Amino acid sequence: MDLTLKVWRQKDAGDAGQFVTYQARDVNEHMSFLEMLDVVNEGLISRGEEPIAFDSDCREGICGTCGFMINGLAHGPQRATTVCQLHMRFFKQGDVLVLEPWRAAALPVLRDLVVDRSSMDRIIVAGGYISVNTGSAPEANAAPVPKPHADRAFDAAACIQCGACVAACPNASAMLFMAAKVTHLGELPQGQPERTRRVRHMVAQHDREGFGHCSNHGECEAVCPKEIRLDFIAQLNRDLSHSVGSD
Repeated sequence: MDLTLKVWRQKDAGDAGQFVTYQARDVNEHMSFLEMLDVVNEGLISRGEEPIAFDSDCREGICGTCGFMINGLAHGPQRATTVCQLHMRFFKQGDVLVLEPWRAAALPVLRDLVVDRSSMDRIIVAGGYISVNTGSAPEANAAPVPKPHADRAFDAAACIQCGACVAACPNASAMLFMAAKVTHLGELPQGQPERTRRVRHMVAQHDREGFGHCSNHGECEAVCPKEIRLDFIAQLNRDLSHSVGSD
């Protein structure tokens, strides 16, 4: 199939940037979206032009670095799918695809479709950890975890910190990402010692980074490639309210 790509090109963080139109011809429906971009870049390089910059690592849908907007949707039109796992069979001959990076002050564009996600790393540093004793690993059954709590912790831990929730939110809030990290640790006995401190410090860092506040629009849940649930934000808010006045 033949496609028209309107791609955001931006040389660096200080450049104004603009959309540039390219033709993607003879696209195989079995290609992933990033494989299609690889072929387009091969053509650009052969003509002496700068290839389109985009992030990728695992290309297996587990790291989230590939994320960008496709026709206004974070990670594209296929639900619960990262860009690297999105295949060209979901598009049709003659489609016009608009590709642009996440748009959020806290996730500045570095180049083309690449954004700086280090603000999300700093939220993790602020509280996304547990204290552990040094020495050999504890016996696995030493701290029993009820299955409902374990299941909920596993669901929350599926978050891959891609930033799609931020890009989709009209307020550019990272609350869904942060709520997943808080819930993941808050459901487990190992996460209890820092529980109140964790949520307070992570929320404070979230606000310092310039992310917006959650107003429960729900776009974050709709685009999340790991289907992180909106109710995790309710748990974050409960933990935050319980942390008031604690050390």
